[in-house]
Amino acid sequence: MRRLYLFDTTLRDGEQSLGITLNVREKLEIAKQLATLGVDILEAGFPASSPGDFESVKIIGREVKGITVCGLTRCVKKDIDLCAEALKEAENPRIHTGIAVSPIHMEKKLRLKPEQVVQKAEEAVRHAKKYLNDVEFYAEDAFRSDYDFLAKIFERVIAAGATVVNIPDTVGYATPWEFGELVSYIKTNVPNIDRVRISVHCHNDLGMATANTLAGVMAGADQVEGTINGIGERAGNTALEEVIMAMYTQKDRYGIDLAVNPREIAATSRLVSSITGVPVPSHKAIVGTNAFMHASGIHQDGILKEKQTYEIIDPEIIGVPRNQIVLSARSGRHALKHRMEELGYKPEDSQMNTLYEEFLLLADKKQEIYDEDLHVLMGTGIPEQNGIKVKNISVATSGKQSATAAVTLEIQGTEITDAAIGNGPVDAVFKAIDRITGKEVRLEDYSIKSVSRGKEALGNATVKIFADGNYYVGKGVSTDVIDASAHAYADAVSKLS
Repeated sequence: MRRLYLFDTTLRDGEQSLGITLNVREKLEIAKQLATLGVDILEAGFPASSPGDFESVKIIGREVKGITVCGLTRCVKKDIDLCAEALKEAENPRIHTGIAVSPIHMEKKLRLKPEQVVQKAEEAVRHAKKYLNDVEFYAEDAFRSDYDFLAKIFERVIAAGATVVNIPDTVGYATPWEFGELVSYIKTNVPNIDRVRISVHCHNDLGMATANTLAGVMAGADQVEGTINGIGERAGNTALEEVIMAMYTQKDRYGIDLAVNPREIAATSRLVSSITGVPVPSHKAIVGTNAFMHASGIHQDGILKEKQTYEIIDPEIIGVPRNQIVLSARSGRHALKHRMEELGYKPEDSQMNTLYEEFLLLADKKQEIYDEDLHVLMGTGIPEQNGIKVKNISVATSGKQSATAAVTLEIQGTEITDAAIGNGPVDAVFKAIDRITGKEVRLEDYSIKSVSRGKEALGNATVKIFADGNYYVGKGVSTDVIDASAHAYADAVSKLS
């Protein structure tokens, strides 16, 4: 079977579209889970874009082993120098450099003639090869380029030392048959193409990113690029979980071998959603909550008689257990750990102590604990950053709108209490936190939703704030919506430097 390489760009193409800045700890946590999933290449960031991205690429390269860690650059020597520096400690480093190749990009954006673009591409690849052997070249907006010119620039960068050539549909304009024809054209018309891997990178503007990627694979691509949950610029990127399961469910048709553990898909999807604050739509293929639900009576009848009548994927394959065990305050530590492992988590013994205490506190409030609750507990088990903890909240309302909130925060071990008046209890709590921390922030988005069942269901609050020229997301969970909101706001504020 032919080997297909998975290139994940959740931390680069995915993150840059979120309007938020993930910190190093958050990126490292996602990177380690992607390695557990089994991606072959992890694009950790764009080192030249900011000191934070440089540091993230550096730490991920040093800490994450067993896969290729990649950094993005433009065809600019300084970009390449910084990328090489960031990747110094990586076990298997790769520089991903490139330039736009479509007529509109070359004329309007770059203001360069085609031959100048070829020259810059060659020079960039040669410069990158001074540092590393593994160099990938991307031809931005390849689908809208002149195909003869695209073949020419690929031939020249391969001669300069590129080991992978990337064919992006940058604006998601292609249809599957057209994109497959483009990959076939490159394979046929680039004389030295057999010296490199062909990669495809598709966007979802017309809803065909996954279909285009699969068409590229059928035409001979050796590497696919995408993100978890399909996050990315505008309408998103190819969803890697969709590509993985398309290959998995139809192995004979594709004849493809993947070095990936599909049982980690659900856990990876949840982690990315939790850290980025981007919810997974309930109807999302593979990882949506409705993906394995059957509401129609006809469908239910068929499923009860034979699962494969309406279910092409066994949910356990992606790490979603079929059996629903309800835990309670009477459940022991062993039962909790066993269920966590069934859900795809691997809590350490030291982590279990804290987790079990949080579990008992929650069980006292809502008697029955469902899988959704356990996912939330794992997502909130990370201590709040920079020593900010919500210790107490007291809210009083008067009239239809006005509310007063007194909040106590523990900051670097010191408890501070202050109060504020707001347009409702949540607004009052946020203003009180602002007074205590002294931070000037702008609330950009706020949402809260139920994540489990029953009257005492957990509320999962997400807050997005803007400060110091960046966006930050905070998460908070509680059976009390005001308490959840306060924790989410404090979490976001704690991420400010």
